Amino acid sequence: MKQHIVRIALGLLVVLVFVGHAAKFYQVGFITQLDNIIYDYRLQLTMPATVDDRIVILDVDERSLDPRALGRWPWGRDKIVALMQKLFDKYGVVLIGLDVVFAEPDESSGLPVLEKLAKSRLKDVGPFQSALKELRPELDYDAIFARFLRGRPVVLGYYFSSEENAVKSGAIPEPVLPAGTFAGRPIAFTTWKGYGSNLPEFQANAANAGHFNPLVDPDGVSRRVPMLAEFNGNYYEALSLAVVRLYLGMEGAARTRSNTVTLPKVIPGIAPERFITKGYPGLEWLEVGPLRIPVDENVSALVPYRGPKGSFPYISLADVWFDKAPAEKLKGRIVLVGTSAPSLVDLRSTPVAEVYPGVEVHANVIAGMLDGKLKQKPPYMLGAEVILLVIGGVVLSLLIPMLAPLWATAAAVVGTALITLINLGVWSYAGSVLPLAASILMTATLYTVNMAYGYFVEARSKRQFTELFGQYVPPELVDRMAEDPEKYTMEPHNAELTILFSDVRGFTGISEALSPEHLREYINEYLTGMSTIIRSKYKGTLDKYIGDAIMAFWGAPVDDPDHARNGVLAALEMQRECMAMNQRFANRGWPQLKIGVGVNSGGVRVGDMGSQVRRAYTVMGDPVNVASRLEARTKHYGVGILVGEATKAAVRDVVFREVDRIKVKGKDDAVTVYEPVGLEVEIDRKTRDELKLWNQTLKSYRAQHWDDVEVNLLNLQRMNSGCSLYELYAREVTTKRRNPPPADWNGVTVFDEK
Repeated sequence: MKQHIVRIALGLLVVLVFVGHAAKFYQVGFITQLDNIIYDYRLQLTMPATVDDRIVILDVDERSLDPRALGRWPWGRDKIVALMQKLFDKYGVVLIGLDVVFAEPDESSGLPVLEKLAKSRLKDVGPFQSALKELRPELDYDAIFARFLRGRPVVLGYYFSSEENAVKSGAIPEPVLPAGTFAGRPIAFTTWKGYGSNLPEFQANAANAGHFNPLVDPDGVSRRVPMLAEFNGNYYEALSLAVVRLYLGMEGAARTRSNTVTLPKVIPGIAPERFITKGYPGLEWLEVGPLRIPVDENVSALVPYRGPKGSFPYISLADVWFDKAPAEKLKGRIVLVGTSAPSLVDLRSTPVAEVYPGVEVHANVIAGMLDGKLKQKPPYMLGAEVILLVIGGVVLSLLIPMLAPLWATAAAVVGTALITLINLGVWSYAGSVLPLAASILMTATLYTVNMAYGYFVEARSKRQFTELFGQYVPPELVDRMAEDPEKYTMEPHNAELTILFSDVRGFTGISEALSPEHLREYINEYLTGMSTIIRSKYKGTLDKYIGDAIMAFWGAPVDDPDHARNGVLAALEMQRECMAMNQRFANRGWPQLKIGVGVNSGGVRVGDMGSQVRRAYTVMGDPVNVASRLEARTKHYGVGILVGEATKAAVRDVVFREVDRIKVKGKDDAVTVYEPVGLEVEIDRKTRDELKLWNQTLKSYRAQHWDDVEVNLLNLQRMNSGCSLYELYAREVTTKRRNPPPADWNGVTVFDEK
């Protein structure tokens, strides 16, 4: 064992890393994400994929929102009452749960206007006052709805908010458990700072109410629902739990033939004190009547998804409204009113579908509670995972180093299979969720570390190559190049590249407005943000900083067939990042940031060039100079980006605006310059119409049809009042009217300065 002591020590260190994650001393995001993925696959493989018709979803769908049906949401309370009346009286539903909030008074009847008239211009008109008094009960839709709720099995929904400045709107129900219930227990309840709830008169008359907040995991997927949420020290139940409690209360009243429905209490299920350590919260389930609802460390229940959308019957509320709903599918059912309409944005990402109606999440939880089929992930599962990792990790750390590679591979495979089988057994037979990712990754890491031992230093040629190119090229490209060093050379050579220059406008004024310390922060944040876009997102080579200016290029040392496209998209992204930075700078009282970006493509000389004193991997050539001139011209034209003809011609899926034909200092030939507007798929009809009119304007401008140009420019300025380019051309037309160009003028603008 002594000869393997280093490998064993490395193995035990690996085990400690994974045990630390499992024990929650720290969290490794990748492991957590992999656990979520494994959980989702297990769920998908074992879910029944059948339809449960005990719970029916009454859908506020696009058909319901049609003006020929119930119309735009929110509907008047008179329509809501009419719908519920039909559901109870005509269709015989047992209970209605509302995955919607009635937070605002209903003024659709016009009663507020009539009340105002009664107190002002018509206050002395007796017939009007008498008619209003008679009509008021019929027009007060909120009062009608509140009276309707009284004594009926309707569960209202509301939501909590965690924003810092969250408001408290409406009235929430009495808590199911008061403050102090869990005093002294370190339970990680979801806590909230505000809420949006129903009008007080609705809440006062409703049979029950529950929040419909899911617990969204870091990957944006809804896998859990908090059964109890904490607000101001009190504890409030979820909508699904509120529905189940009312349903159980109604069943109890039916058995005892009582006219009064009593909701069963929520009783915390605390593990026996002898099993509770100092840091263990102890809350493992909630008792509600005959049901035991398992909860995790956040007092949440795992959603037992039955399948994709449609695991419960959906009936459009339009069919209920027009009396076309199948009565046999509603009679004796629990119904949930919610929406699948995208315009009402109650769609969630779930393990079974990326777009899934929130109301069906509640339906799954209700069905799972009634069936007693909720998967459990009690807090003690943390300890179970730690024990498995320690036992399995120590065994593999001692065993693998002493085995030949083939047997070590077999041991790793057998270990992984054994861990997976244990995990599936716990899932299938115990109904519990035991994390699996850490165990599998630990086994794979132990195997990899042992197999790779002795290979700490890469091959000599590869290492030298990396050291050489690493002085000039972004690390992410060096790694790619090191895979095949023979393809790359530092020697100068000709290549077709795209070059980008950017510069901060008015930097002298910015530097005078900031202290040296703030100026350093300002320029560091700017250069870091822009460099990240160039290097990390669009895989460009960052050539150099020239004060506040940036030079970069694409296409070398790694070939990039999309070098022109990547350069243009990087420029667009830099302008967007500039706007985001300005919001942050404004909060600090710093000057606004504006940059000009020039992009050009062409044949250049690229390689390790310089002097005996200093060398650098850089590019030289006429296209480089043109890119620099284009950046300088952005200020003149009032645009953020200018690109050359070759760049524009090489990019197919970006829409460009032709800006001008120019002749810059040091160049004999004129070049056409363009402004990239955005990706073709992102350009709307309005922008396309504007570009079409602009192209006509340029044609008229070069033909010296000044009247047409002026009319078009006026229309363009109406379409886009903030475009400095149109103002520039308007001034040019005025100047050329006074001093007409020669008849053979070709529309080229000549610049004498660089």
